[in-house]
Amino acid sequence: MNIILVGKRHGKSRAVPINLPVALGVVLLIVSLLAVAGWSGYRVALSEASAKQPNNTELVSQWQARLDEQKAELAQVRQSVRQQVDALTLRLGEMQGRLLRLDALGQRFVESGVVASDEFDFSQPAAVGGPEESLSGESYTAPELTDIIDGLSRRIEDREHQLRMLDIVSSQKKLEDQLYVEGRPITWGWLSSKYGYRSDPFTGKRAWHSGVDLAGREGSDIISVAAGVVTYAGERYGYGNLVEVDHGDGLRTRYAHCKTLKVKVGQVVKKGQVLALMGSTGRSTGPHVHFEVLQNGKSENPVTYIRRASR
Repeated sequence: MNIILVGKRHGKSRAVPINLPVALGVVLLIVSLLAVAGWSGYRVALSEASAKQPNNTELVSQWQARLDEQKAELAQVRQSVRQQVDALTLRLGEMQGRLLRLDALGQRFVESGVVASDEFDFSQPAAVGGPEESLSGESYTAPELTDIIDGLSRRIEDREHQLRMLDIVSSQKKLEDQLYVEGRPITWGWLSSKYGYRSDPFTGKRAWHSGVDLAGREGSDIISVAAGVVTYAGERYGYGNLVEVDHGDGLRTRYAHCKTLKVKVGQVVKKGQVLALMGSTGRSTGPHVHFEVLQNGKSENPVTYIRRASR
C-alpha cells in the first residue's frame, strides 16, 4: 500500500510505500492518543465536579450540626411544656382546694337549712350534658387550657365572695334567731297563773304578778327562751333559786323557784339550753317556774313572747 503526497509547488505528487507493520503502528498511535485525550477529559471533568460539590465528610458534618440544633430546640420546647404543665397542675391543685372549701361551706348551708338538701348535694359532682359539637379527636392546646382555667378561677372567686356574704348573712340570721325571745321556758307543763293582778296565793289579797307561772313536774327542764349571758344565778328573796339572762338591747328574762341551777354568772347560753330544774323554792306553793320578761327594767307580759312565731 502506498500513500500519495501532493505538494503545493508545481502540483507534483510523491508516493510513500507503507507496509503492514507501519500501518499497525500508526493505528496504535492514533488509538493511544485518543485514549489519553479521553482519560484527560474525564479527570478534568471529575476535578471540576469535585470543586463544585462538597465531599461526603462535609455533608455529614453539616447534617450533624443541623441535628444538634434541632435537638437543642426540642429540649427547649420540652422544658417549656414541662414548666407549663407544672404551672397548670399547681393551679389545678389550688382550685381543687378552693372547691373543697366551697363544698364544705355549701354543706353547712344544707345542714343549717339555708338551702334545701334535695336541691343541692355537695357530695356529688354537678350534673352536666349536651350534644357533642367538637370535631372528633379535637383537643385543647396549652394556651386554651390556661384561658379556661383563668376563667374558672374568676368564677370560683366570684362564688367564694357570694358564699362568704351568704355565710355572713346566715350567721347574722342565726344570731338574730338565737337572740329572738320566743317560746315557753319549759319542755312540758301548763300555765297556772297569768300576768297582771291576781289574788295572792298566800294572803288572798289583790296583788300584782309581774310574770306568769308555768307548772310542771318537779325536776323537769327549764330552758332559755333566747341566747344571752347569765347575769344572776342564785337565791333571791321571794324568787327562791333564780336565773336571770341578759339578751341585749335592754331585754332580760327571769326563771324563778328552781330546784337546781345548771348555769353560772357570766356564762353564755344558747336558745333552748337547760338553765335549771323545776322546783318549788322561795315563795311557792308547788313545782313551777315563775317566768318574767323585762324591757329596760320594766316588766312586760311574757305571754306576748311565748306566743311569738319562730323566725
